[in-house]
Amino acid sequence: MTTAAISKTTRAFLSGRLKTLVARAGRLTRLSPVLVGLDADDARYAPSKGHFAAANHRLAQIEAAMKKRLHYLRANWDPRKPQQVLLAMALVEREVDRARRAFGMFFEVFSQRGSGFAPALAAHDAIAIDCYDAVHRAAPRVFTGTLLKPVTYMEHGYSPATMRRGVTLGRLLGERNPFPLIRIPWDRDNPWQSVFLHEVSHNLQADLGLWRENKDAVTKRLLRSGADKAVGDTYTRWHKEIFADLSAALLGGPASVWGMMDFLAHPAPSTMTFKPGGAHPTGYLRVFILADMLERMGFGDDAQRVRRVWRDIYDLHRGHRIPKFLLTSSGKTIPEVVDEIAFQTRRNLAQRALADVIPFRREDQRRIRDGARILRQGRVPSDLPPRFLVSASRYALAAGSEPGRLSRLVIDHLSDPGFRRRAYPSSARVAAA
Repeated sequence: MTTAAISKTTRAFLSGRLKTLVARAGRLTRLSPVLVGLDADDARYAPSKGHFAAANHRLAQIEAAMKKRLHYLRANWDPRKPQQVLLAMALVEREVDRARRAFGMFFEVFSQRGSGFAPALAAHDAIAIDCYDAVHRAAPRVFTGTLLKPVTYMEHGYSPATMRRGVTLGRLLGERNPFPLIRIPWDRDNPWQSVFLHEVSHNLQADLGLWRENKDAVTKRLLRSGADKAVGDTYTRWHKEIFADLSAALLGGPASVWGMMDFLAHPAPSTMTFKPGGAHPTGYLRVFILADMLERMGFGDDAQRVRRVWRDIYDLHRGHRIPKFLLTSSGKTIPEVVDEIAFQTRRNLAQRALADVIPFRREDQRRIRDGARILRQGRVPSDLPPRFLVSASRYALAAGSEPGRLSRLVIDHLSDPGFRRRAYPSSARVAAA
C-alpha cells in the first residue's frame, strides 16, 4: 500500500474520529434541576442552587481544560503523523472521561430527589445541617466562610459512608469533591440510624481542621503515657473513626451509643477479629471506647449497661482473634484516647475541646426522652433539634412505636420546607438554601 493511499484513508478515519470526539466533548457540561428530572413538586427536596452551582463550576473547569486540549489538537492536526494525533486525542478523551464521571456522579445524586426516597434524603440533610448548626451555636465563627451543607444520597452497601469536602476522588480521576456527600444504604433511610451522626462527624472533623491535629495529639499522648509502640500505632491509625464515634455520642447522647452497638453487633468471629492495618477499631474494643465516653459525659448508668450487654454477647474466654497487646492495654489506653480526642483543647477550635463545641448535657437527654414519649403519641416535638430526633426516634422505637408509622412521621416533619426555614433561617455558616 502506498504512502498516499495510507494518508487518504487515514485522513478520513481520523477526521471522522475527531468529529465524534468533539460531539461527545460538548455534551456533559452543565446540570440543572430539569435535566436531572426534578419538577416543581420536587423543589422542596432538591439540593440548593449553591450545590448545582458548585457542580457546574467543577464541570466548567473540566470543560475549559477540554477546550484547551481541543485547540491544541486542531492547531497541530497532521494526519501524516497518526500516533501524534491519537495521543492528542487521548488527552482530550481524558477530559471527556473526567466530565462524564463528574456529571454522572452529580446526576445520580441530584436525580434521587425526584424519587420516592426524596423526603428521607431531605430529612437527613436537615439532620446534617443541625449537626453543623450545633457547633456554630456553641462556637460561633469556628467555621471558615460559608459552607455548602452535606448532601445525602442512596446507594448499595452495608454501611453509610461519606466523601468529605475537598477530598480527591478516584471515581472522578482525582477531581476534588466540592461539598460533602453522605451515602445512605437503601435500607437505612429510617430516622433512628445513629450511624448517620457518625458519618456527619467525619465531615465535621475535616471542616473544623482537626484531621491532622487530632492524629498528632493521639500519637503524642500515647507516647507520653508509655504505651507500647504497637498500641500507639494502632490507635493513631484508628483516630478518625474514634473521633467520629465520640462526636456522634455528643451529637445524640446515649442513644447514639446504643445505635452504634446495633451497627457493630455481628457474630463473634467478625466483632472479635483484629484487622491489621484497618482504619476501624476492632468492634469488641470500639464499644468499650464508646462506654468510656458515656462515663465521661456523665451517663455512668448507661455506660455500665453498655459494658454489661457487650460482655454478655462477647466472651473473651470462648475465643477471639485480638492481639494480647491491645487487650491488656485497653484499660489504660481507652481512657487516655477518649480524653485526648474529646476533652483536650485544640488550636483549630480556638483552645476549646470537642466536648465544648458539641456540648451534650443531662437536660438534653431529658428533652430526648420527653420527645420519645411525644413521638409514641403520634406527634413530633416541635422544639427538638433534628439530631436529637434521631435519638428520640430510637427510644420511641424501642418502646413499641410501629416502625413504618414512626419513620413517616419524623421524615415528613424534617423534610417539610417550612420546618427547615423556621429552624435554620440563615443556617448559620452552613448554606441551607
